[in-house]
Amino acid sequence: MAKSPTFENAIEFAQELIRIPSPSGQEGGVAERIQSEMVSLGLRDIRTDEVGNVIGCVQGTGTAPPVLLSCHTDVVAVGDHAEWEHPPFGGDISEGFLHGRGSMDIKGPLALQTYAAAALAGRADGDVIVAHTVFEERGGLGMKHLLESGTVQPGAVVIGESTHGDICIGHRGRGEVEVVLQGLAGHASAPDRARNALDLVPEVLAAIQALAKDQPEDAVLGTSSIVATGVEVLPESRNVIPDRVTVVLDWRVLPGTNAEGMTSLVKEVVSRRLGHLPDGFGVTVSMAQERQATYTGLAHEHSVFTPGFLMDPDDSLVLAAASAVGRRTGDGPAAVRPWTFATDGGWSRGIFGIPTVGFAPGEERYAHTNRERLDVDEARWVFARYPDLILALQDELA
Repeated sequence: MAKSPTFENAIEFAQELIRIPSPSGQEGGVAERIQSEMVSLGLRDIRTDEVGNVIGCVQGTGTAPPVLLSCHTDVVAVGDHAEWEHPPFGGDISEGFLHGRGSMDIKGPLALQTYAAAALAGRADGDVIVAHTVFEERGGLGMKHLLESGTVQPGAVVIGESTHGDICIGHRGRGEVEVVLQGLAGHASAPDRARNALDLVPEVLAAIQALAKDQPEDAVLGTSSIVATGVEVLPESRNVIPDRVTVVLDWRVLPGTNAEGMTSLVKEVVSRRLGHLPDGFGVTVSMAQERQATYTGLAHEHSVFTPGFLMDPDDSLVLAAASAVGRRTGDGPAAVRPWTFATDGGWSRGIFGIPTVGFAPGEERYAHTNRERLDVDEARWVFARYPDLILALQDELA
């Protein structure tokens, strides 16, 4: 049944999506529901690709370059349901807010983008591509695959991560680095027969703390940061001296930083701090790898790394976007700023070089929390501004 691209229908669609759990690798139910809605809204070329991204298109009336609207279909874990004020998969609307996991990160904005595209049927000079990706929460496998495939070639990308109505133009990248310390396991009753890998941990932590004090800074994005976030021990038995300890590092890096450079620098500072190791000890440094299995049945070894990116605040596309959107209160162009967290824009701009901005309702402070919510009035305003944003980008690209 055909649907009208109204805000009210978009919010109802968002509620339905929230009620479908979709952790990374289990986005199939949500993907099926999105395809169904795209059909009802009259989008064309609707499909899922090999990894499960959902793609549709509103065909333009002319020759302007396509604009790609993109959110992700996966969400993070909800934790203890009892800790939520509203059920995480309820999709409740209460006191002016849409509640639940994905309400602002990112099923609410996903619904708005999909409906905003449909509202431009017969109005946009160029194609408006809608592509909602998988595995964004674990490094962006979906967006990486989509752009590598060459099946979409947008002139610009709009990411639907929360911006509170501002125009976001970049963020630091994120990588997980693993420092693996190797020793010789032994019974805890005879420590002299073993090489305790835990003995190396204090010096490794000291090396990382020193590295953290010597990070580069960007005037817009701030300072790169690195911190140890975990120590994993094998064997796990409490009466066995471990022969393998992994120190996990979370590194927020500036654009242009790559995985090879990150691991090389950590290896250098750790080796310098440890000096010559006695026989039986060893150290390796690498990016964390995950075996990611998509709901379509494909399995990939994927590095846990999301690139950073930064658009020039004075870029003509950024200025056009800010002018088209304006401010919810007051006059003048929208505020232009970076996100604090990483997005699929790290792939679209940071790796593939496609001009990328972010625009969506929602406050970043609610992301990944049990208080996640979306201001319905703010969402209504953003929905009303999306057509002007898309048309302005196409006009600037033409």
